[in-house]
Amino acid sequence: MTKLNRVLPLATLMDVEALKAEAGRAACKYVEHGMNVGLGTGSTVKYTILELGRRVKEEGLKIIGVPTSIATESLATEVGIPLASLDDLNGLDIVIDGTDEFDPQFQLIKGGGAALLREKVVAQSSARMVVVADQRKQVATLGDFPLPVEITPFSHLTTVRALEKLLGCSVTLRTNEAGTLVTDNGNYIVDAHTGPTISNPLEMERMILNIAGVVQVGLFINMCDVVVLASSDGVVVLEKA
Repeated sequence: MTKLNRVLPLATLMDVEALKAEAGRAACKYVEHGMNVGLGTGSTVKYTILELGRRVKEEGLKIIGVPTSIATESLATEVGIPLASLDDLNGLDIVIDGTDEFDPQFQLIKGGGAALLREKVVAQSSARMVVVADQRKQVATLGDFPLPVEITPFSHLTTVRALEKLLGCSVTLRTNEAGTLVTDNGNYIVDAHTGPTISNPLEMERMILNIAGVVQVGLFINMCDVVVLASSDGVVVLEKA
């Protein structure tokens, strides 16, 4: 992983939110006229969506967006980005999304926003994936952030027990103010508290997906090409070797 170029020098006193905003906007440089663009979900990517909306209105940028969540669809519509279903397009040129963690091999943990299934479908359909993140998401080994797994509501406790047996850690059902969190797809999210031990994410992904009640797991393997990183040094771009 190599620091390639400084996008913008920033004062050290700038807060994390301001850095995230700069990173989100900087990622827009990868979007060109005529592209089909996957629009991710999360607190950093919202700044990307806002900037793309500005470019559509003020610069005449012609793009078609594919949102990865209902929340992203609502924001993109609000700022004037034309949207389409992935089924109606012949793939995507690029997806810009956030991450909960990334390691030196650019492997990701995603799903903190409970949109991992749609995010992975969109990422797999994209020719290039650009991730926007702040430096807290950069880790040596994945797993300090609990690994999200989307599961079916049917016999979900059986699936939880199977995951705990497989991974040797606690697995908790994610909740919100309404009770059990339900995804945009009508499923549940559980979080596996593995700790920073995921040194072979490809093998872990394979094992988890082998459990019948699992719909998808928040390990994004060999998908990310670029990370636009908000760090204490400013906003920098990291590209996969």
